[in-house]
Amino acid sequence: MNLDANHQLLERELAVDDPWRLDSSSFEQERYAQMLRMSCGNGDAASALEVGFAAGAFTEMLAPLCERLTVVDVMPQAIERARLRTSKWSHITWVTCDIQRFSTTEQFDLIVVAEVLYYLKDVSEMHAAIRNLVSMLAPGGTLIFGSARDELCQLWGHAAGAETVIALFNESLSEVERRHCCTGSANEDCLIVRFRKPGALSEQSNVGH
Repeated sequence: MNLDANHQLLERELAVDDPWRLDSSSFEQERYAQMLRMSCGNGDAASALEVGFAAGAFTEMLAPLCERLTVVDVMPQAIERARLRTSKWSHITWVTCDIQRFSTTEQFDLIVVAEVLYYLKDVSEMHAAIRNLVSMLAPGGTLIFGSARDELCQLWGHAAGAETVIALFNESLSEVERRHCCTGSANEDCLIVRFRKPGALSEQSNVGH
């Protein structure tokens, strides 16, 4: 599936209310609960980055856990919807950008990237995005990744899904925890993984354990 086709797909999905059943699906609520629990693993984050925020459903949960939250999405429609949903929070910075091109000197204590990397054209683009994300993660920081599994993503017309991306993240990060969320529905099957970037903070957190 090419980039233009992916943009058209996202535009169609964002044109309806609750396009991914994020507020009404028990599967999505369980997925969010696991992501939120993993995000809280090291306490509140001074600085967090959320990539591909699905119109703000998880942003609303993540915002109270961060002193500063940067939210990046390629679709302006998604940002507008998420802004309205999270208007009570004043510490959120919104950026319309492709994750491959997003750049900042800030180092994030927490990065959350879920159900977004499979929209990239191929595995090489996924790898480039992963390298970019890892470069912005502070030493000892936590990265939460979630995605539908390879087989399901490929059925949807994407290049790859969770297993492929997890292997790429494991080249530079340490996998701490993995959860499998699934239901009887063929379209509800994902993996959620908590990674940690090696560094001083993670070494300190292991003292006494």
